[in-house]
Amino acid sequence: MSDTAVRPRKPSVRRLPVAGTLRLNSPAEIWFKPALSVVVASAAPNLLLYAMDRLDLVMYTMAGSLCALYGHHLPYARRAHTVVRVVLGMVAGLAVALIAASATDSTVVLITVGALLAAVQKTFCDASRIGPPGNLIFTFVTSAALFAPQQPGQIPGHLAVALAAGAFSWLVTVGPALWRREGPERRATARALDAAAAYAAEPGPRTHHAAVAAVHAAWQSLLAAGGSTPARQELERLVVHAERTLGGGGDPGPFPGSGPASGPVPGELSAWATMTRARGPVPNPPPAPGTVVQLFGIDAERAGRRTGRERREARRALLRALAPGSPVLPIALRTLIGCALAGYASSALGVGHPYWAIVTAASVYQSNVTLSWSRAVQRTVGNLVGVLVFAAVIPVARIGPLALILCVLAFNFAAEALITRNYWLGSIAVTPMALLVMEFADTHPAGGLIADRALDTLVGAAVGLLVAIAVPNRRAAGRVERALTATAEARGRAEDLISDPAPDARALDLARRRLTSSLIELRDAGDIAAGEWWQRALPEEEMLAAEHAGHRTLAATAQRRGPGTPPPENGAV
Repeated sequence: MSDTAVRPRKPSVRRLPVAGTLRLNSPAEIWFKPALSVVVASAAPNLLLYAMDRLDLVMYTMAGSLCALYGHHLPYARRAHTVVRVVLGMVAGLAVALIAASATDSTVVLITVGALLAAVQKTFCDASRIGPPGNLIFTFVTSAALFAPQQPGQIPGHLAVALAAGAFSWLVTVGPALWRREGPERRATARALDAAAAYAAEPGPRTHHAAVAAVHAAWQSLLAAGGSTPARQELERLVVHAERTLGGGGDPGPFPGSGPASGPVPGELSAWATMTRARGPVPNPPPAPGTVVQLFGIDAERAGRRTGRERREARRALLRALAPGSPVLPIALRTLIGCALAGYASSALGVGHPYWAIVTAASVYQSNVTLSWSRAVQRTVGNLVGVLVFAAVIPVARIGPLALILCVLAFNFAAEALITRNYWLGSIAVTPMALLVMEFADTHPAGGLIADRALDTLVGAAVGLLVAIAVPNRRAAGRVERALTATAEARGRAEDLISDPAPDARALDLARRRLTSSLIELRDAGDIAAGEWWQRALPEEEMLAAEHAGHRTLAATAQRRGPGTPPPENGAV
């Protein structure tokens, strides 16, 4: 479908939400893992620097230590590669910032470099879907480094310190694999079972989409986990049970006579989820009704990934995300313009730390204007409360270096513990932590720091939001239409296999997962486009019809995998 197709227009300006922006959510399931990881990854190098009387280097060790925040939702095999890329990307951005800081004292040039780095970091994090916490940690580190006094001869040593801290962060994030090898896959499987139980208890479009997404995430986690093990085979059997719960004899939710398939009752699925999350053995239920083997195509996909196909596909996906016409680029343009203007405005107002405005503006840019508005409100409220917390804590932090280290570690933990409840709540801890880090190099008047941070927050949030509104992202609707096309193609392939009297079981399973992925992308693209301004109306009826047809086909593939489906040539998994 063409991005230029003529469609009836609706009002381009959508209402911005107020109620609910500051509402607290339930904490994330594994909130304590990044919180503890970043504390451990920061404590060791900071205490070592304390023993060496070199706390002036904390800013550089922090660049590596903050890498411990990444990858906690990934299986350990994938996490190991991801955190290596995070560390290398962090050190590369830090190198650019330090070289610029040593080459010029021009505030305008440094702000420009900071905005360019923020845009590049935003682009690559969004294109690669690096996951939480995304680009903001990179921007925080590089923007602060731009305004730190630097001599060319110091740069190699500072980069080496950051790289060493990053290597330690890698050990912290990957180390738990030694005693809980399948932990991430178990959690993903448990989430799929819980989502399937919720759908079985209350069939409907919302619970069905959530369950489809959770089951798909569980398959992806198992695919990325590496070689097959007895525990992973049992997890695969559990995901098949969750998946078959979604493939009822009718359509999900919105259609007459619909509902979940016959199979485990919600209580049984929930009990399996609880046992799967625990440290005991993985539940081992009998095979799903009519299922000969548990996973028809996943071994073939794993073999393809081992031969390098996955890496080639990932590179092609990244290149597509960076190519002209990509929906990632308008957000990157907003980041570039907004961060630059926020920094210039802060400098013009005489603020001594314009990089705070850059970071605030960078934090505003989410996937659409509506989400950017919510983030601007959350950031402003959190930072303003955070500077009051800093004012209360600074006398304690200045008792001595060890007290300062302990305060920073406490706020590190609190930030990760609170930020999943709502971004503004986490910002209350992030703000004093960022201000206290400056104390390692030199002592600053607390009143000046508080005033500068408050002003930079207001300037960064206001400028960032204005730029988000002024710079249109007309490609959001185009992404929806491309998702519609991909969904139609995936559904056609699945239906062709269903109509075959004896389909290849692995091909059918792969087609099912591709259709699931395209339906999730269609829903995500629609949600993002619905919150964007200055664009044509969305094909809402076509999107709804595509979702309904796609879920009908998914239900048919689940049924087709019953007794009539022959097992793979090599027998059971």
